[in-house]
Amino acid sequence: MPGSLTRWLAFAALGLPLPVLAQEPAPIVPLDGGAAPVVPFAAPAPPIAVPTTLPPAGASRPAPAPAQPCDCPPAGFDFSKVPPTRAARPGIFPMPPTGPGYYSIMDLIRKDYQKAPPKYGYPRFALMPPSFFDADFKYLDDPKYTDRSVSESLKRMRVGDDFLLSVGGSSWSRFMSEYNSRLGQRDNNYLLTRGRVYADLWYKDVARFYIEGISSFSYFQTLPKLPIDQSGPDFLNLFVDLKVEDILGKPVYARLGRQELTLGSQRLVSSLEWANTRRTFQGVSFLRTGEKWDATAFWLQPVIPNADRLDWADNQQHFAGGWLTYKAKPGTTVDLYNLTLVNNNTVVQRGLQQGNFTLNTTGARFAGDRNNFLWDFEGAIQLGTKATQNVVAGMGTAGVGYQFKDLPWTPTLWAYYDYASGGRSGGNTNTFNQLFPFGHYYFGWADLIGRQNIQDLNAHLYFYPAKWLTGWVQYHRFWLADSQDALYNAAGNATRRSANGSAGNDVGQEIDFTLNFHLSKQSDILVGYNYFFAGDFIRRTAAAGQRDGFDASTLFLQYNFRW
Repeated sequence: MPGSLTRWLAFAALGLPLPVLAQEPAPIVPLDGGAAPVVPFAAPAPPIAVPTTLPPAGASRPAPAPAQPCDCPPAGFDFSKVPPTRAARPGIFPMPPTGPGYYSIMDLIRKDYQKAPPKYGYPRFALMPPSFFDADFKYLDDPKYTDRSVSESLKRMRVGDDFLLSVGGSSWSRFMSEYNSRLGQRDNNYLLTRGRVYADLWYKDVARFYIEGISSFSYFQTLPKLPIDQSGPDFLNLFVDLKVEDILGKPVYARLGRQELTLGSQRLVSSLEWANTRRTFQGVSFLRTGEKWDATAFWLQPVIPNADRLDWADNQQHFAGGWLTYKAKPGTTVDLYNLTLVNNNTVVQRGLQQGNFTLNTTGARFAGDRNNFLWDFEGAIQLGTKATQNVVAGMGTAGVGYQFKDLPWTPTLWAYYDYASGGRSGGNTNTFNQLFPFGHYYFGWADLIGRQNIQDLNAHLYFYPAKWLTGWVQYHRFWLADSQDALYNAAGNATRRSANGSAGNDVGQEIDFTLNFHLSKQSDILVGYNYFFAGDFIRRTAAAGQRDGFDASTLFLQYNFRW
C-alpha cells in the first residue's frame, strides 16, 4: 500500500490521470468453520509507467487530440441495399466522357474543375426515360460525401430507425415549331409544360409506398391536341411494394397499383419520356433484382390520358408477361422475354383492323461493349389472332458501334438496320405490333415512323465538344416492308396507305440534330431540329391535287429541371 500511495501522489502532482489504487483482498472465511476455499491464481496487474522526466514548472498540459469523424453507419435498419435499383441500357447507347473536367456550365463558371463525373442519381441529359423510383442515390449514405446539394438533402432521409423517405420531382417547358405537322399540310407552333412531384417511403426492406403526381398542359396548338400532350393534374405512379419472398438471397416484391414499366431496350415497353404525359399502367407486377439476374412478371392495363378527368386504365386491354435479364458484366446484358397483349377494342384505320386481337411476342436481346466496340442485337416473333385472322409477324434490329476515345470530342458512331414485318400472306396478317415502345428515340424525332411494316437503315453520331455539351446526329433511310400495307407513325396509327401497292415503298429520309447543354446537376437545355425528305410513297399518297409541301420539319427548345 505505501508504494501505491506514493505513485498516486506523484500522478496528482503532475496533473496526470490518476491510477486506481490496488487493495489487498480480504481473507475468505468459510461460514461453516471448515477449510477456506482455494482462490484461483490471478496474474498481477502490469506496473503503471511513471514519467522519468517531469515537465518544467508552469508548463501547460498538452491539448487532447481532436476527435476523428466516425464512419459508422446510421443507427437502425441497414438501408444500404434499399431500394434495389435497375439501370437497363437502351439501344444506340452513348458513351459519355469521363476523367477530369467541367461537367456542367455552372462548374465552368465557378472554375470547379472535377476530377471525375460528379455523382448524381439523375442523368446528365434533359430526357430521363427510367422512372424516378429507379434513380440510385445510395452514394449519399457515404459519410465522406460532402458535396451535397439542396435537392440531395431531400433524398434518403431517415425517419426514426426503420423508415427511409425521399422527395423530389421535375419540371419542363418545351416550345415546338412543326412545319407540315403530321404530314397534314398545316404548321403547328405550341408550348408544352409538365411538372412532377414524388414521395418515396420505405419501411425497412419490407414495404414501400410510392406516390407521384404529374401535371401536363399544352398551349396555342393550331391542330387538335394529341392524347399524350395534356392530361391536367393526375397520378403518374401510386403503388405499394410488399416483400413476399426471397429467391437466391434476393427479395421479391409485389407491386400493386399504378406504375410505370420500362423494360430492356425500350423498343417494346417504355415510359415514353418524350410524351408530355409519360406512359403508365395499372395492375400488379413482381420484381426481383440481383447482381447477375433481374426478373419481372406482370399483369397490367394501360392508363389512357384524359384532359377532362382523372386518367384510368383501359379495361378492354390486358398486358401480361415475363422479362428476364442476365448481366454478364457491367454494361453487357442478355434479355429474354415473353409478352402477351389482349386488346378487345374494335379499331379500324385506313381499312385495316387495329384492335380486337390477342398477340404473344417472344424475343431476346444481346447488347454490350468491349475494347471500344459496341453491339446491340434484338429480335422477336409475334403470334396470335386479329379478328378472324391469324397473326405471324416479327421484328429484328442489328447495330454495331465504336467509341473513338482518342479523337477530339470523343465521338461514338453507330450503324443500325431495323425491320418490322407488314402485309398479309397465306391468309395470315403479318403486320408487327410495336406494343408500348419508345419509338421517338429509335425512328427519328419527327415521330412520323413507327416499328410496324418498316425498314430503316440508320446511323448515329454522338460527340462531346465539352463534357457539359452532348451532340447527337441521326440519319434514317425508310422503306415499307410491304407496299400494300400502311405507313404507321410513332403511336402505331396507320397514316398513309396504297392498298394495291402502286405508290411503292420509298417512304423517305430523315436527319436529326440535337444538342444538350448541361447547366448544372439539376438542369439542362435541349435544342433540336429535324427534317424529313418525303419519298415517292409519301408523294403518291398525298391528297389529290397536292403538288408541293411534302417534306416536314420540327424545331424544338426545351428547358428541364430535376430536384
